[in-house]
Formats: sequence, C-alpha cells, structure tokens
Amino acid sequence: MLRPWKITLGRIDPALRTPLYLQIVHAIIHEIERGRLPPGAFLPSSRELATILGVNRKTVVLAYEDLISQGWLLSEGTRGTVVAALSTEMRKPPPRPLMPSATTAPEYRFRAPPERPLALSPGKGVKLDEGAPDGRLFPADILSRAYRTAVQRASRDNRLQYRDPRGSPRLREAIATMLRGERGLAVTAEDICITRGSQNGIYLAARTLLQPGDTVLVEALTYEPAVAAFTDLGANVVSVGLDENGADVEAIERACRKHRVRAIFLTPHHQFPTTVALRPERRLRVLELARQFGFAVIEDDYDHEFHFESQPLLPMASYAPGRVIYVGSLSKLLLPALRVGYIAAPSAFIEAVAHGVSLTDGMGNTLTEDAAADLIVEGELRRHARRVTQVYAKRRTAFDQALAATFGGAIDYRVPDGGLAFWLRFADPALLDRIEAGAPAYGLSLATSASFATTEEAPRGLRLGFASLNEAEAVRALTSLAAAGGIPVAGSSVGKGDTLVPSAS
Repeated sequence: MLRPWKITLGRIDPALRTPLYLQIVHAIIHEIERGRLPPGAFLPSSRELATILGVNRKTVVLAYEDLISQGWLLSEGTRGTVVAALSTEMRKPPPRPLMPSATTAPEYRFRAPPERPLALSPGKGVKLDEGAPDGRLFPADILSRAYRTAVQRASRDNRLQYRDPRGSPRLREAIATMLRGERGLAVTAEDICITRGSQNGIYLAARTLLQPGDTVLVEALTYEPAVAAFTDLGANVVSVGLDENGADVEAIERACRKHRVRAIFLTPHHQFPTTVALRPERRLRVLELARQFGFAVIEDDYDHEFHFESQPLLPMASYAPGRVIYVGSLSKLLLPALRVGYIAAPSAFIEAVAHGVSLTDGMGNTLTEDAAADLIVEGELRRHARRVTQVYAKRRTAFDQALAATFGGAIDYRVPDGGLAFWLRFADPALLDRIEAGAPAYGLSLATSASFATTEEAPRGLRLGFASLNEAEAVRALTSLAAAGGIPVAGSSVGKGDTLVPSAS
C-alpha cells in the first residue's frame, strides 16, 4: 500500500562541515523529539527521502542505519522503517535544536581563557620571539634516523605499550648522565621525570608542590606562563624586586616574614626576561632563606647550553638538591617541536610528579623520548650544541649591530653573555607604546612589555630573540619594528601592511 508521505526536515546543507548523513540523523531526531514523528510512524524509503532531500541514496541508507543502531528507528523488513517506541527519558525535549553548527554555544559552565593569550601565533608574518632556537639548523636526516632507530628498537623489545609515566628509562638515564657530567647534579634516572617541554615541567612541579592559597614568590619581571600556572593552581603570587644582579634577596626575606612562602620561581642562569645572571652570593642567600623558611626553589634552567663569553655558573640544584626542583628542556637545544623537557628532584618528589602525569598524559611519548636519548648517547646533541652556538654567536653580534643601526640612542641594552635574547629598555615610554600598538600592521607579533611584568610598577621593556632568524631576516624585522614606532630608517622599503615571512635558509 502506498503511504502518502510529506516530510519537512531542517536545512540539509552540503556546505556545512558536518557530514550530510549526520545532518539527516540530527534532523530526524529533532522531529521525533518534537513529536512530529510519533512512535510507529513510517518513514519514506531511502530512495524517496534521497529524492526529497536531493542527496545520494547511500547517504540516507547510512543515516537510517545509524538511527536504527541508536534505537530511534526500527526496520520492519519489507514493510519499511518506523519510529521506535521511545522511553520517557529519550523523549524529553532538548533545550535547543540538536543540529550542530559553528555558532553553537556550550550549555555548561567552563573556565574561559584569559583575554590575552599566552602564546602568540606569527600568522602570515614573523614572530619576534623571546629566545627560541632556529629549528632549521638541526639536520633532518639525523632526526629521521634517530626516530627510525627508536621505532625499530621499541618494536623489537615490545615497548610499544603503556609504560612508566616518568618517561623512557633510556632518556631518563641519558639525561641523568648529562646532568651529572655537565651540570654537577648528583642525580640518577630515579630522580628524573620526562615532561612535554619545560612549561609542562613547571606546571607539573607546581601542581605537586602547591595547595590553593600557598604563596609563591616571583620576580617583578618574569616568565608569564609560570605565573599563569601558579595562579591556575590557586596560589597567592607575590612579586619581589630585581636589579642588575638578579633577584633582590632582601625583598625575598621580607616576603618570607610576611607570608608563609611555599616556593620561589627563579631563572638564575639567564634571568627571564632581563638575561642577567643571579650572582653566586645571592644564590647562596636564597638557599639559606629556603632552609630557614622551609620553601622550595623551582629553578627553570631553560637555555643552559648557550653561553658566549664564559663558562656558565652551576645550577642551584647542584649544591642544594634537597631544596631545588630543577626544570630543564631539550627543546631549546634541539628544536621546539620536539617537546622534550624534564624535572630533576629527589625520587620521592618525582614519584608524586609521575602521579600527576598519569592523570593527564598517561605515559608520554616513548618514540620521541627514545629518539632524543639516541641523540644524546650518540653524541649528536653535543655536536649540534657546538655547531649552533657558533651560529648564534654570529647572529648575536649581527643583532647587536642591527639594533644600534636601527634604533640608535632610542634604546638601552646590554649584549647578553649567554642565552638567545636581548632585553631592550626605552627612555621614551611613548616609543614603546607605539611599537607595541603598530607592530601587527607591519607583519610582526611579539610579547608585549606587560607580559613580563608581575606588578604595575615593574620596569618596562621588550625581550627580543635573535637566534631563530638569520641575519637578513633579523635586519628586516628590526627595520619593521622601528617603522612601527615611527623611527625612519634610511634605505628601508618596509611599509605598513607588508608581510614578513621567514626564509627557508
């Protein structure tokens, strides 16, 4: 018997990202929820509905099969497809249409991100970063070979399963050996936990250490993502001053007498963002205060390998292992995309960190970690460090010359002894304001002065990395930066609206 059939479904649009069959599924569910398709109602054949909707019959067949498997429809063989008798719970009308769209708002509470993101994408132009390495300098064939070896070894040894959340035993041992031999840390593999870069390490260390309401000390100028991590964990973040010799230890002591301090976050090797080194006598004083007031030192040694004038000071963790949680990274040395960092601390703390890893990450990345271990064990890491340090030393000199030629006396800075960035200070705050406001129009993105400050009274400046751009790229980027601030540069053809794109060299 022919059944008269009239159906009106919501708009089925091939231009939407949602597959057509899912659009049909959601539209039919919506009609059932509204009561327009009651239990026992027959639907048209797949061929008829395909004709009505102007789609391929296989698309309708797939939609019907999905609805039958979910229990919304029943197949009665040759009689056709009917709406199932639904339970009361299934028949509750939804608060809004079920058809997904790009503008659908979540109907649940969630923690919104900050107005200003922590990470700035370069888009189509250039990001003047805060001290990233040049990933183009690491030989792709060496990295490929390390991955291939890691895959073959893991397959042979049946290590492609879930494993220790502390990370690859091979990499933990390799890092422990490196830290003992090159940085003076008395650690074994049991004292190492592998992380997804140093930022992940900072967050995991803080999560293990802090309770809501605990006080964490940071410098007036510091690494914003670390402050964001402490704040996210409910910590009370207190700022202390710093000068040309690093953190103000007298201010640290005053803060300890006023607050119950749980931790202090420091970048003593090359202070972020100012690049100054924390003097040895201040390091010892901080550690004495840590012993006296019972707080931990989170030491972020993010670019230990890069020094150009003298040998670096040993990490604070090398002479106070029980007081210092040491966070390091291979990303700065190899390439940022590798995402390999680590925490070095007493094994009991590492076990607690590993529990945090198991809650969010499970087990890390065995293949990447084993590949990184091979690069260390085979000496490729050390050879690469020697090669790129020479390249970066030349780029540092060229960047210094370009800054002087482009900005002249409008800025004040010190050529850093190590690290991959300059810290620029501005005699005229209005110039800094113009640069920050105008940089996007010249194809540039950069971390603003506000991103480094933990108090409104903190001195303003810009941290500009020199390592990730070759000399020609750096000159063009600095010329654009000066133009954004209204500083004319002789012979420059850079104009507003130009897009700066890094070269492949």
